[in-house]
Amino acid sequence: MGILTPLAIKIGSIPWMPKYFPQIVKCDKAIAAITGQRYGLLDIAGLPNITLIVRGRRSGVERSTELLAAPTPTGWLIAGSYFGGPDTPQWVHNLRATDTAAVRHEGVTRTASVRELDGEERATAWQVLRSTWPNFDLDEKRTDRRIPVFSLVTESSALEAGRSD
Repeated sequence: MGILTPLAIKIGSIPWMPKYFPQIVKCDKAIAAITGQRYGLLDIAGLPNITLIVRGRRSGVERSTELLAAPTPTGWLIAGSYFGGPDTPQWVHNLRATDTAAVRHEGVTRTASVRELDGEERATAWQVLRSTWPNFDLDEKRTDRRIPVFSLVTESSALEAGRSD
């Protein structure tokens, strides 16, 4: 967490903020372009984040999406909250159509196995995500859909977890 994280959480809790999501995404992309893809809004806010790179399920074209993510010992947890909007984000559909994706964090890209969580596993992961971004509670209240939660286990993390040094 960074010095600006509490401010980001406060701004994210403003009820009318979700309707400006398209402008927020454009601003984030502009910051990334200006900084040579080194920083985005989530970095400025001091929040853990990744770039998810996954092929489109119909087009086959690689798509990249900046996402708030909760680190785990084996990779990352992500949620398809879309600020509590009524529609499921497109990247969720693309992830559901594959077993692997790429995850870029701090300039390093790794292959990750993808698994959508359900039941108790999802409930536990949801608590981890809420501790990272408390506004996930608001997102859940803003929508009638069940917010999907994914575990991304990165190659190097899986190898390190299997070591018995």
